Amino acid sequence: MKPAPVPSASVSPTPSPIPGPPGLSKRARPRRVIAVGGGKGGIGKTLVSANLGIALAQAGMRVLLVDVDLGGANLHTCLGVGQPNATLSDFVRSSKVQIEDIIIPTGVPQLSLIAGAQDALDAANLKYAQKQKLQRALMAQQVDYLLLDLGAGTSFNTLDFFLMADHGVLVVLPEPTAVENAYRFVKAAFFRRLQQVEAQYGIEDLVESALTTREGALRTPHDFIAQVRQHDPNAGARLERDLQSFRIRLVVNQARTDADMNVGTAVVSAWKKFFGLEMDELGAIRYDDEAWRAVRKRRPILLERPDSAAAQGLQRIAARILTLDSPGSAGFSTP
Repeated sequence: MKPAPVPSASVSPTPSPIPGPPGLSKRARPRRVIAVGGGKGGIGKTLVSANLGIALAQAGMRVLLVDVDLGGANLHTCLGVGQPNATLSDFVRSSKVQIEDIIIPTGVPQLSLIAGAQDALDAANLKYAQKQKLQRALMAQQVDYLLLDLGAGTSFNTLDFFLMADHGVLVVLPEPTAVENAYRFVKAAFFRRLQQVEAQYGIEDLVESALTTREGALRTPHDFIAQVRQHDPNAGARLERDLQSFRIRLVVNQARTDADMNVGTAVVSAWKKFFGLEMDELGAIRYDDEAWRAVRKRRPILLERPDSAAAQGLQRIAARILTLDSPGSAGFSTP
């Protein structure tokens, strides 16, 4: 079955849709939340977010893309959407603006967009109450996939949006510095997660110690869990079970060689060995000149050149996510 045509004369034919899991669209809240983050800027998070959203929509899923890159919003540009009249700024600042007032169509059936804040300095310092208001509103959306395009780095706001996702997708380039930044991002997200549950397990002092740079401070999640077990075996066991849901989904972008295509496997193996936690490899996206040409045209690669290597890599990643969310799969759980 062919996907519904996109209402634009310049759109290239789209590939066959990915079969979606049955019953996914019957939930009254986001069936799944995906957050796309990374350790630094310029690694292709927005390209991945935009095209992943398109791929899921082509599969028949209702998708809401949200630009949560606080301070550098450009998801609408990547989608070829003009400057929106209303953005996240309007919603978080005004009690009169509802979340539905800032949701706009993208021209792709089943895919909607909330554009990011345009006043960078103010948005980057989103207050706690504003963040909670936005999170509550987003989690009330009745879509199959809520897809968050996050900013770079490890600010608390970025990490908190990353941690609210069912699938925390980490984008990394096959370069030593990028991989190092990715490890740093995951460690920061892990310890931010610990801060969220520290009172529940009575481990406030241990968390504070782990976050310091003093000599002897805990360096890895594996070290931390071992320390909690030593302090309180029962609490350590319960915490370890609780943290099993902290599982990163890795995407390698701009892979130029076959060795680059295997970087994800190496990163996943190293993370499990040295940090003691699970991580999943979603796939790799080939470096493709067609991708930057599409960006220059303000066109998603999945619509501009669906036959390109980059587009097909993104389709495979979307298919992997849908497989994880299929009932009976290892990655499936009922919210």
